[in-house]
Amino acid sequence: MEININCDLGESSKIHSTENDPLLLNIVNSANIACGYHAGDKKTMEKTIEISKINQVSIGAHPSFDDKENFGRKKINLPPAEIKKLIIDQINLLSEIAQNKKMQVTHVKPHGALNNMACENYELAAIIAESIIQVNKDLIFLVPTGSQMEKAGKKFRMKIASEIFADRNYEDDGNLISRTKKNAMITDPIIAKERIIKMVQNQALNCYSGKQIPCEIDSICVHGDEASAVNTAKEIRTGLLKSGVTLMSLDKMKKFI
Repeated sequence: MEININCDLGESSKIHSTENDPLLLNIVNSANIACGYHAGDKKTMEKTIEISKINQVSIGAHPSFDDKENFGRKKINLPPAEIKKLIIDQINLLSEIAQNKKMQVTHVKPHGALNNMACENYELAAIIAESIIQVNKDLIFLVPTGSQMEKAGKKFRMKIASEIFADRNYEDDGNLISRTKKNAMITDPIIAKERIIKMVQNQALNCYSGKQIPCEIDSICVHGDEASAVNTAKEIRTGLLKSGVTLMSLDKMKKFI
């Protein structure tokens, strides 16, 4: 079985440091790079791309609402045309920098509130999918498994990579538990590893209540802005390899070649 480990990186901001990024890029297979709207800037994009290239990590755009004040985690209702512009501009911005570094953007993963809203709203998910296709129909759409984005991507016949989160708990409807709740995060790397291995082997979400939801799992996300991120990524990588899983960058997975 082929599985990908991805991480949100290059997220330099007033509330988050990128000091762990080089360590994480030595562990993960794919990087979702902030495009300057919720975090990061040209310099962080360049640095993240350079380190990704050295480690043979595939890179993707991590588009967000234009909201550095809230790290892209505040819900904002925008008309379709503005959503499309947000997505297209951020993909193109990262792509231009990547080309200058002899790298290619291979996937797109929405960030924060934009991601959460599109998980539940098919209309928004479809707008995002259409925006990605408008830039490049061959870009891989990295989306939460079972989400409306997964449904939209499949309807538009996109390359879909379905992900689960290593450090987040799930509600019984398959959505992430809100970060405002105490049980939202998983901070123990060992617990995260054991949980991930079980979900990958069973191809099912393990909800906080104990409920299991059958799903497709291609990729595992470790949030780079958590204090336990490096240790969690290490444990998951080691655990998956011991379980017989083959770890691959998204663009190298057989389903996308």
